[in-house]
Amino acid sequence: MEIKQLKSTEGLKHFPLTPFRIFRGVLCLIIYVSTAFMFLVYFLPVAAIFIRLFSVHYSRKSVSFLFGLWLGMWPFLFEKINKTKFIFSGERVPVEERVLIIANHRTEVDWMYLWNLALRKGCLGYIKYVLKSSLMKLPVFGWGFHFLEFIPVERKWEVDEPVMQQMLSTFANPRDPLWLAIFPEGTDYDEEKCTKSQKYAEENGLPVLTNVLLPKTRGFHACLEILRGSFDAVYDVTIAYKNRSPSFTDNVFGVDPSEVHMHVRRIPIGEIPASEADAATWLVDAFHIKDQLLNEFIAKGRFPEEGTEEELSTLKCLANFAVVISFTVVFTFLTFWSSVWFKVYVVLAIVFLSFATYFNIRPSPICGSK
Repeated sequence: MEIKQLKSTEGLKHFPLTPFRIFRGVLCLIIYVSTAFMFLVYFLPVAAIFIRLFSVHYSRKSVSFLFGLWLGMWPFLFEKINKTKFIFSGERVPVEERVLIIANHRTEVDWMYLWNLALRKGCLGYIKYVLKSSLMKLPVFGWGFHFLEFIPVERKWEVDEPVMQQMLSTFANPRDPLWLAIFPEGTDYDEEKCTKSQKYAEENGLPVLTNVLLPKTRGFHACLEILRGSFDAVYDVTIAYKNRSPSFTDNVFGVDPSEVHMHVRRIPIGEIPASEADAATWLVDAFHIKDQLLNEFIAKGRFPEEGTEEELSTLKCLANFAVVISFTVVFTFLTFWSSVWFKVYVVLAIVFLSFATYFNIRPSPICGSK
């Protein structure tokens, strides 16, 4: 979704796409893909497969720690390299809670910006998404999505319901930190989809929304029904942008957005209705509140109660970046200039990761340990 002709953004221009930004963006993309590949090939067989044979809990902790390092490079790109300003508002949430996150879906990259909040709360490696199944087929990254246990959906409830129930049931252990993020609109916003959503709302006596789509409620209720006993809260996150809603390439080249605004409401899990009908009504009301917040953002250029989170430490971001690059350099040396057995290992790892992702395979503990 684009915020059009915001008075609050007059005088603010998105960064021009210069040759330097193109070069820097291509270099960053090469670094991010190569580091992802090396981390996945060298760490996943140990952390997500071997350790999982003995303990799902410690396997998840290992995966969360290792890939939290890699994910931490994205907030570094957004905030320190691209100079995108992140402004948080609403409530200041505690660290390391088990939560369900509901967010509006303005553009194809909303989900990536949740990493900036998760990093500040020490939960970056614990975030999981309900996402389009087609994304699981992405080269390299699809392996990560699979072993990070993202939940793939087809947007057809009769197909998605058993998949969600099966995977959600594996997240019930309260010892495992969890940030489970869903986008109840089911797709990113545009004017055509908004018109259809408004027509449906008028025909069914529901709120007519202008800045968000009516949420789909069954996935939300499934998450609550299965994991209510282990969740601490629901985080209701509303996202807005200046100057324009960005695409993935905008992120890579650092041309948009100039600012990302996130408003967070924390709702204790006990305040969310248990029945499916009441939970559906609650979710629709929550999106009505989002719509009003976005109206206020359009009028004033900001959300209320700003300043709930601090800026990221540049030193910590650089240290994290250095660790990831150091591992990647070592793994690259082992792969191309060391023993032939490392080449054999890499080939076997690629074959296994591709096979496991395609056929949706995750090993179960051999001794029944969780």
